Amino acid sequence: MVTDSTLSILRCPQDRSPVRRAEPELVARLNAAIAAGRLRKQSGARVERKLDGALVRAAGDLAYPIVDQIPVMLSDEAISLDQLESA
Repeated sequence: MVTDSTLSILRCPQDRSPVRRAEPELVARLNAAIAAGRLRKQSGARVERKLDGALVRAAGDLAYPIVDQIPVMLSDEAISLDQLESA
């Protein structure tokens, strides 16, 4: 679990903006897209593991996955939320 104190210091590695916890509904949509094989990381690789949660950058366009309760704050691992619109 990402604590409030940890969340307060985390920043998007691409634009240094703050991040917030993804709403449960968004995480459910992401996991449904993962199960359907429709979600890709910024690197182009398919997202294969179910997410425990996600952190969304201030612009609301990218999500950083939380896997095994650990936020993965790497640019290549980010998930573009635009993919949910086209699904």
